[in-house]
Amino acid sequence: MSANTHANSAAHHDHAHDGGAAHGSLKSYLTGFGLSVLLTAIPFWLVMNGVIESKQVMGFIVMALAVVQIVVHMFYFLHMNAKSENGWIMMALVFTAIIVVITLSGSLWVMYHLNTNMMPGHDMSQMP
Repeated sequence: MSANTHANSAAHHDHAHDGGAAHGSLKSYLTGFGLSVLLTAIPFWLVMNGVIESKQVMGFIVMALAVVQIVVHMFYFLHMNAKSENGWIMMALVFTAIIVVITLSGSLWVMYHLNTNMMPGHDMSQMP
């Protein structure tokens, strides 16, 4: 019975790691950390020094670097790739990203149209 229990335990252990991604090495963790620091320092430097005059361009650059940093964290620290859990983790991530994009773009669209279609504000100090 002891040999059978050990065989089942080994089979269960192997099954648990079939679809999982390998854990990172020290080199990959340090690479991820370095990229994270760089992707944090660049936007901080851009904003604090006022390198770019346009607020819209600055916002776009900061958001783009934030998206790159999210991908760095997912790859280097969370070990997410298309192979982990037979692709189910990546599919859940894509579904979540689609829902977030729909929600954010819809919210921005509604706020923009509310702002442009609202009546102009009245100066309440001139009221009798």
